[in-house]
Amino acid sequence: MAKSHDQPISTAIDIYNPVPFDLEATRAEWMKDPEFRAAYAVQSDEFAALDALLTARKAAGLTQAEVAARMGIKPSSLARIEGSLGNHRHSPSLETLRKYARACGKRLEIHLV
Repeated sequence: MAKSHDQPISTAIDIYNPVPFDLEATRAEWMKDPEFRAAYAVQSDEFAALDALLTARKAAGLTQAEVAARMGIKPSSLARIEGSLGNHRHSPSLETLRKYARACGKRLEIHLV
């Protein structure tokens, strides 16, 4: 028997149920692994820089596309900038970080501890 065209078709969106993700709890669990802890320590400055960028963007209420437009670059370029901080492929220049900060209504400060 053929289905009636009046019946809605269930889609993936109808059944999408995201799984909650607690970053801090996950990180705490992963930090119990000595190998993970050592690898994390090697990249801690990159993670701190990425966290500062994402925190500034979130505080400004901006999307990647909006920050990219304010910086005068493509959204894909901004995604590469944000992504590069966690993988040692390429570090953004100080001028790029200044532009990012200005786009978020901030200014760049560097502290050595």
